[in-house]
Amino acid sequence: MARAVPQAAGLYPYVPGKPLETLLREKGLSRAIKLASNENPYGPSPKAVAAMQAIAVEVHRYPDGDANALKVKLAGFHDVSSAQVLLGNGSNEILELMIRAFAGSGDEVVFSQRGFIVYALATQAAGAKGVAVAEADGLSHDLNAMAAAVNGNTKVICIANPNNPTGTLHSNAAIQGFLDRLPRDVVVIIDEAYYEFVADELGDSVHELSHPGLVISRTFSKAYGLAGCRVGYAIADRAIVELVNRFREPFNLNLLAQHAALAALDDRDWVMARVCDTNREREMLEAALHQKGLSGGRCFGNFVLLRHKQSSEILRRLEDHGIIPRPLAPYGMAEFLRVSVGLPEENAEFLAVLEIIVSDLSDQETLTS
Repeated sequence: MARAVPQAAGLYPYVPGKPLETLLREKGLSRAIKLASNENPYGPSPKAVAAMQAIAVEVHRYPDGDANALKVKLAGFHDVSSAQVLLGNGSNEILELMIRAFAGSGDEVVFSQRGFIVYALATQAAGAKGVAVAEADGLSHDLNAMAAAVNGNTKVICIANPNNPTGTLHSNAAIQGFLDRLPRDVVVIIDEAYYEFVADELGDSVHELSHPGLVISRTFSKAYGLAGCRVGYAIADRAIVELVNRFREPFNLNLLAQHAALAALDDRDWVMARVCDTNREREMLEAALHQKGLSGGRCFGNFVLLRHKQSSEILRRLEDHGIIPRPLAPYGMAEFLRVSVGLPEENAEFLAVLEIIVSDLSDQETLTS
């Protein structure tokens, strides 16, 4: 057998949330609710759907390899130069490209122990060393400890804000204080995949944060409801963008994705109305979990955290009822389940089934005590 590069040892692919089709097949069910992948249950903007339908007859042609129209529109949207915009096949590709471009053998990438798991995977794939820093209070990035972990070998730092899967948020003032402590030649990725859900609270990080190596990444997968199209982007210094573009695959943003994203940007009112719907449902879910003594803490994305010592059993029983949450054992959070915010009727069904499950588990504990 051919020998792989050293970093392939122990490397494993990212494991997404369980697909609906898989659960239906496993459980012999006819319907299910997926609350595992932080998708937008309302779907994409009607304008985005119409744009994809209109351009579908052109899929026999290659798309614009530079996706120039989308870059220009995003640049205008954020009041930056189009040379500062990098496009990716989802924000995952942005993260991987950044780490691959700036970190290799002998280099270090700093991230939170319970930050998005792709940071660790992309670091190992690049042959660099991952430095996972423990959280300050069990869930939130410890910015002081992360700054202290930076040394001469540090090339990239990754911060998710809000963080997935813990849902925690740092203010721009806190992030800027962290940036001010860093060497000027370190690349700092602020991963804002869930930005739209905290836009009013967080403010304009693109213009409020400053560092020569600053990279702000965002996605159309969450608030815009285009997870299946895979559209991500980053805003950074033009020199960083130019360098990373050398690693980007040609045509990494397909034709349908480009036109869907362009149309979605023209339907901002629709998108933000759905964000309001989601935030309202999230607050309802968090209040319900808190009342049941099951809250895993406040979240600032489009998901909530459930905490129970028998979370694996709750997971199994929820799946028996056709409800798919996300277990967080891979993050070292064995007592936690991450539950995406669904449609109101889906959230109500989740809470009703959860009530039955938790009551049954409590009765069993009483009988065995």
